[in-house]
Amino acid sequence: MTTPQDLDDRFRETLAALPAAQRRRDPADPVTDDAPLTGAQVLDLFEAQVTSRQLDLAGRWLRSFGEGFYTIGSAGHEGNAAVAAALRPTDPALLHYRSGAFYCQRAAQVAAEATPADQAQPADHTQPAAGTQPVTGTQPAVDPQPAVDPRPAAETEAADQPEPSEPSGTEPPTGGFAAYADAARDVLRGMVASSQEPIAGGRHKVFGRADLAIVPTTSTIASHLPRAVGMGLAVERLRRLDSAGRRTGAGVRVGSGAGAEHAPWPPDAIVVCSFGDASVNHASATAAFNTAGWYDHAKLRIPVLFVCEDNGLGISVRSPEGWVEATLRAKPGIRYFSADGADPVQTYAVAAEAAAWVRRTRRPAVLHLRTVRLMGHAGADAESAYRSPAELAEDLDRDPVAATARLLVDAGVATGEELLARYDEIGWQVRRLAEEVLGEPKLASAADVVSALAPRRPVRVARAVADAAARASGPGAGARAEAFGGKPPELSGPMTLAQSINAALADGMLDHPQMAIFGEDVAAKGGVYGVTKGLRDRFGAARVFDTLLDETSVLGLGLGAGLAGMLPVPEIQYLAYLHNAEDQLRGEAATMRFFSQGAFRNPMVVRVAGLAYQEGFGGHFHNDNSVAVLRDVPGLVVAVPARPDDAAPMLRTCLASAAVDGSVCVFLEPIALYHTRDLYADGDGEWLAGYPEPGAWVAGHVPIGRARVYRVGSADDLTIITFGNGVRMSLRAAAVLAEEGVGTRVVDLRWLAPLPVADIIRESSATGRVLVVDETRRSGGVGEGVIAALVDAGYVGAARRVAAVDSFVPLGPAARHVLVSAEAITDGARTLLAR
Repeated sequence: MTTPQDLDDRFRETLAALPAAQRRRDPADPVTDDAPLTGAQVLDLFEAQVTSRQLDLAGRWLRSFGEGFYTIGSAGHEGNAAVAAALRPTDPALLHYRSGAFYCQRAAQVAAEATPADQAQPADHTQPAAGTQPVTGTQPAVDPQPAVDPRPAAETEAADQPEPSEPSGTEPPTGGFAAYADAARDVLRGMVASSQEPIAGGRHKVFGRADLAIVPTTSTIASHLPRAVGMGLAVERLRRLDSAGRRTGAGVRVGSGAGAEHAPWPPDAIVVCSFGDASVNHASATAAFNTAGWYDHAKLRIPVLFVCEDNGLGISVRSPEGWVEATLRAKPGIRYFSADGADPVQTYAVAAEAAAWVRRTRRPAVLHLRTVRLMGHAGADAESAYRSPAELAEDLDRDPVAATARLLVDAGVATGEELLARYDEIGWQVRRLAEEVLGEPKLASAADVVSALAPRRPVRVARAVADAAARASGPGAGARAEAFGGKPPELSGPMTLAQSINAALADGMLDHPQMAIFGEDVAAKGGVYGVTKGLRDRFGAARVFDTLLDETSVLGLGLGAGLAGMLPVPEIQYLAYLHNAEDQLRGEAATMRFFSQGAFRNPMVVRVAGLAYQEGFGGHFHNDNSVAVLRDVPGLVVAVPARPDDAAPMLRTCLASAAVDGSVCVFLEPIALYHTRDLYADGDGEWLAGYPEPGAWVAGHVPIGRARVYRVGSADDLTIITFGNGVRMSLRAAAVLAEEGVGTRVVDLRWLAPLPVADIIRESSATGRVLVVDETRRSGGVGEGVIAALVDAGYVGAARRVAAVDSFVPLGPAARHVLVSAEAITDGARTLLAR
């Protein structure tokens, strides 16, 4: 395999063999005739590339004595620095884990634009692309302090780790390491899992920084691509909305609408996301490409530049010759560009052309960047097991850093000796920083680790609900009356669950101009069950719109929209369909705050129609009763409203929590209760409820993690803990038990994550007999969590579960054999009481 020492030696040999040009070229001149880059700009690219290369070498050095925990490097991919140079530093980027040189180049761009011209040391050589907007903020100064107890290199280095040479004193050709120092320190801190790493705080090694407009992502399997499409869609929609969330009319300059105020990036920004060639084959990538092309075919604009960094390998599996190009070229609605990553001039020219095209047309494109992979997939990868020595040597011949050096020497911009001196200078500086970060603390406790998860600030959420109520009854009263056709929902009489949710969604749209509702069939049809009926007519197609049939893309649109400043409310048509896309919640949505310590957030309320008991319609895919995949996602909020008078306040709480804390909430709506009117007998109307007027929203506020308790009879004999459809069945069972002299308290959990543990313990202890009614499956169901909470609290009373059978839900009457029923609840209660 190619070791760090091999790579370093080969680079030195290459530079030493380069003959000096016959004449020197002015760095301000084009590096070659008609080149779009000057010599000075190519020198800047060389420094970004070398910084990335030296970081990779430092990562292997750190790993050699057990202090480096991430060795996937960017060696061979350094041509992506030219891609960064072709973009504006305000274009949001989601980077592949081999895009280290892009990260370094973006950091230098931002540092250059933040430094006053009279303070630049020396003058900035980088020429921004036409129309580049300045970036606000400053870069921290490089800490000049010596390392704290650095490890002696002679005692710790492995034999194949190159020792950086001391600076030779040769004058470096460009502006020094300072522009890259902060980026280098960021990366090194990530490698050693330092708690002072500024984006993830030692939780993972990612490329991300808010001031660089780089959104952190692990990018392991292209799972960030659906988010990138969502960001592009949101950037374009926000620039066309006014402050009230209305689409700007004809004659209004696009980007002048106040909707753009919610976006963290300029209205003409484009989104860039990079990924590896093996990821082209992943379902997440396919979904993203398909969605971008689908919207483009529908004449809807999504300004996204996909960048495929193609080194031909997925760890050990080689892509068939020509497969990646054929695949990317065949994507409908996505324009194809291609460049050789070992040619910085060509890469810059093609990337600039692609970026300009996306920016001008607001349409998606893909840049196919051909690269090589040097030093294997990661530190433990023995390439010799699957690659021949000839292949490895051929890749070394295509080293992009050496290619940039060759260009500079051939052009007469610098000599090989000067470039090698710069290489050693940067290597020495990187090693110095590596020794510094070794002394930094790691995350010291579980509390430290989880502190980056979504916060729970119930007082702020309650205040947000109160503010919404004040607006709805005060300044927004007129707009509210108009939106509801002169008859607000509180005057419409008792409502079903579906009607209450519909009214609460409308109130949310009125209070949050950046809120958008989207999903399959939610617009003109108003949802399969009519829950979003009329909302598109009230709020317009820019804010209530249909998506293509793909749950990964629906959630990806939500993830990107939240990052771009919107408050997305996507709908997943059925709970069973969520499993097609659960990684977008688990691996992307829930991890954003974790990987960024709150610097980035993707607020979202995902409406999911689900659970069982549909009469006359269903089968497994329309009656799925499994929520286990949701309950163990850290930080995710899962709400299940059973009654109309809970649905509206719970939805308001979820929207407020998303807006205030950036929460990701799943609002699971029991399909069988959507249109239910009666509780005990036909025509009793006991499952209907009036919609509260805004003045009652504060008193009726439902905090996250608070249950509701129904008392039947004395309520002293038995506690039934349940949720969703189980609430109605349990109340019916409690009525039967009351006729037998049994007093029951029925606890509606309302929140499945986090569980209302305090309410569970209090109400269970009140009777000493607990029946957990769980409409999900016995294995992995909600009831397991309830019982575990009781055990953890030291509950010593009697407890029993009634749960669905471990089975998929069959079609027709057979479903009754595997689902919980009111009769089963009554029988379970009698058994428990008889103990």
